Amino acid sequence: MRWQQIDKMTCSLARTLSVVGDRWTMLVLRDVFLGIRRFEAIQQDLQLTPHRLSDRLRKLVRDGILRRVAYEEHRGRFEYRLTEKGFDLYPSIATMTAWGDRWMAGRAGVPVELVHQPCGHKIKPRLICPSCSLKIDARDLKARPGPALKGRGLPGQGTAPRRKSRRTSKKAA
Repeated sequence: MRWQQIDKMTCSLARTLSVVGDRWTMLVLRDVFLGIRRFEAIQQDLQLTPHRLSDRLRKLVRDGILRRVAYEEHRGRFEYRLTEKGFDLYPSIATMTAWGDRWMAGRAGVPVELVHQPCGHKIKPRLICPSCSLKIDARDLKARPGPALKGRGLPGQGTAPRRKSRRTSKKAA
């Protein structure tokens, strides 16, 4: 399968990556979440070529993540605003930022702190079970086929032949 075809996969992650799955797109979204909404300002912040930035913005508008809003009618200038679909990406960006803060921050510390405006406290994103309110860890979750995959199994399971383990291979030799 080619990268351009992942939006056809029966996989929510693959379909999401077909929209936001490159580094420049995620950085453009980061800037918009930080309040940088005008083409020139985004270009200056990211040091992107106009062509590359135009391409990313056009795709985000086409996919319904951003909308163009005129801010200078007579000069045809636009800024880019998040749609509801775009705002729904914030937990992913905040979680990726928290991962970067933990594993990639330099000696100077984290570059940005997230602050919950109503109470004024710094936060680190956490996944919480809506039923029992416990923190969710990958070790505590199990994936099962949803309605789109009933009777087919999960992606990545059972489609490729399994390799023999080293232990089995050595015994056979």
